[in-house]
Amino acid sequence: MRILIVEDDKKLCELLSMQLKSAGYETDCCYDGEDALFYIMEQAHDMILLDRMLPVMDGLAVLKKMRAENIMTPVIFLTALGQLQDKINGLDAGADDYLVKPFEFEELLARIRCLKRRPAKWKDTSILNAGDISLSLAESILTGPDLSLTLSKRECSLFEVFLSNPGQTLPRSVLLSKVWGPDGDVEDGNLDNYIFFVRRRLKSVGSKLALTTIRGVGYRLDV
Repeated sequence: MRILIVEDDKKLCELLSMQLKSAGYETDCCYDGEDALFYIMEQAHDMILLDRMLPVMDGLAVLKKMRAENIMTPVIFLTALGQLQDKINGLDAGADDYLVKPFEFEELLARIRCLKRRPAKWKDTSILNAGDISLSLAESILTGPDLSLTLSKRECSLFEVFLSNPGQTLPRSVLLSKVWGPDGDVEDGNLDNYIFFVRRRLKSVGSKLALTTIRGVGYRLDV
């Protein structure tokens, strides 16, 4: 699971990142509201830890903007603003939880685990289906009319994105962010290589689905 940490205190941000990584999570960091909104629009994260008092754009404005764009990624506010009205404003704006600084890291982990268990906010689909294929996310197994085969981690991530958005044109930037992360150190040509692998996998399992290139934009899985 990938978590975005939005915190203008760089030392705290780096500490949280280190602690979350030691707990088995992937993390990205940013330090102001404008950068946070850019990351959030890429929708490459499974959860967001968001400070209230940020440079450029405050956390409350960031949250309202992302909810207005129908981005429902779970958000935990981490803030020194602990008055009752502050908590009410944050939760009413669309936050899923509100944790007042200073806090114990173990409590933060417990709240993250709690959000993971919420089916209404947390997507936990183990099997994805589109047309004549299905994908087991837990086992990274693709099944088609002819056979089943095991995918690599990157192949599984790409298939997950396409099967979650059948018939939609997905820009290259979105695919890169979803699979490699917003700051992933990856060359643009790597995506083309994996698109080739995806097409080969579709053919191998006997699928009639087509992965169409939308020139100058990205790709679309036609069902």
